[in-house]
Amino acid sequence: MDIHELSLFTNTRYAPRVRLRLPLCRLYSSTEVRRGLGRYVTSRLQWANSKYEAFLKRRFPRFYQLYHTFVEGFKLLFSDIKEVRRIKTKMYSGGVEFRNLPYREMEKLRQFRRNMIKAIPLVVISAPPFANYLVFVMMYFFPRQLLIPHFWTPKQHLEFRALYNSLRAQHHRPVLTELERSSVLIKNAPLMSRLKDLCVKVQGGANPKVSEVLAVRTLFSGPPLVLERLGLEHMRHISHLLFLTPRLPGFLIRRRLNRHALELLQLDRALSRLGMHQLSDSELRQACYVRGLGADQLSVDQCRAWLSQWLQISSALKDSEVSLILHNMVFLSANYPRALGHSH
Repeated sequence: MDIHELSLFTNTRYAPRVRLRLPLCRLYSSTEVRRGLGRYVTSRLQWANSKYEAFLKRRFPRFYQLYHTFVEGFKLLFSDIKEVRRIKTKMYSGGVEFRNLPYREMEKLRQFRRNMIKAIPLVVISAPPFANYLVFVMMYFFPRQLLIPHFWTPKQHLEFRALYNSLRAQHHRPVLTELERSSVLIKNAPLMSRLKDLCVKVQGGANPKVSEVLAVRTLFSGPPLVLERLGLEHMRHISHLLFLTPRLPGFLIRRRLNRHALELLQLDRALSRLGMHQLSDSELRQACYVRGLGADQLSVDQCRAWLSQWLQISSALKDSEVSLILHNMVFLSANYPRALGHSH
């Protein structure tokens, strides 16, 4: 049989069989089969996980609460990572600056940066197999010190925020004392008198009026109350108001305070553009808390009234007056909601 006959023989007798086999090979390696297998494996894992959770909930309810908080916390964390990536992409591709972002996106970035400082060690620790049990131990014994709010229970949220606010309140009077000490260096006698009256009023348990705070605003754009001229102890007390560590060299504390104050001013401007009435109750309380007020025990109307006063002041300020934003955390928060009759 020559080559021509062999070719003819192959084309006539075996070609049909080859054409039948090729579709079968493509069928068994198709994307549909792989997806079906993936769905089957996923469903079995979900079934096993639900059985495991049911067992924990029935036999070890306290451990189950930690486990559930841990799982939900990581879901929230990865959801935040996805959202922040979207915002960053929007900023880089569209040339959008932080100060021009919508309020909720701006607040998401601000809070995410603060959370990640504490979250990164937690993610690294929980990465190795079975290391998440070490995280459970941390969650049980040191939840406030080591974990970000994503991994707190609802009860812990209320307890820890109340504790943080009480720690912050301990620095209200020292900040006012530092202001009084600095006031003797003010050359404008009428403004010096107004500042002293404002400090005395707050120390006496009253809430200042918006007009009384704005009356001294120009003092915070120059010496001795501009941020660049504040004393070290003064800045350390203010750092506690923002939950920033005061155990840093003076130039670093000053830089961090300036960055956070400008960020807060930009956040206020974005909130004014959005409209305070657009905030949910939880967003409203969070906005008050960020600005120095422990709002969890206050009514929604009290929170809204306080935030309205804050925005009236911040909306009148220039970037050069951000020092007043930091001191406003004491002026408006120290006695609220007590002595409400003095506030308007």
